[in-house]
Amino acid sequence: MIDFILSIVIVLVVLLLSMTLHEAMHGFIAYWLGDDTAKREGRLTLNPIKHLDPFLSLILPLTLFLIGAPVFGGAKPVPFNPDRVRGEEWGAALVAAAGPLTNLVIAFVTFGLWAVLGAPAASSIAGHILITAYTVNLGFFIFNSIPIPPLDGSRVIYALAPDFIRSGMRAVERYGIVFVFAIVLLFSSQIGMLIITVMNFFISVFAGIFRL
Repeated sequence: MIDFILSIVIVLVVLLLSMTLHEAMHGFIAYWLGDDTAKREGRLTLNPIKHLDPFLSLILPLTLFLIGAPVFGGAKPVPFNPDRVRGEEWGAALVAAAGPLTNLVIAFVTFGLWAVLGAPAASSIAGHILITAYTVNLGFFIFNSIPIPPLDGSRVIYALAPDFIRSGMRAVERYGIVFVFAIVLLFSSQIGMLIITVMNFFISVFAGIFRL
């Protein structure tokens, strides 16, 4: 059986690795598209300390884990200059989408490993690690894809929206983490239901692909 302390350690390691890859990919794609802001500010790195946000990366997801809710969260946003990336707003949307899509790929790969190993139960160490990995990464993918500033999904909407919508989104984005905290606090049950519904959809898709 997996004891409680080991479960916490596994969740922490998965969280740190997942959010690090998420944020680093933002920086790598921005750099590939011509913006070196992340590199100049030391964020083009796989060092998790550089990307850590105490609330989004640790407090929020660990609290959700402890109360048995779907785990989701984020990290300190990697800075980039939308005016310097190729493709203008579509380039900025690609930079934003890179983070959540990275988590989706991680979820797919870890689910695949779990399936190849015979779908071990969560009571085994391998099963617990892999199940935690694909569920946490699906949670990261879904939460960060919500199209409200400053979450990554808002950048895709920003690329398509008319100017007056963009102005409103920029105004909201100034409040950053405060706005995200308010959304989570006020709509935690709705967000949880959304994440569970979408997560179950992707798990069923993955299961179909790996014939489980």
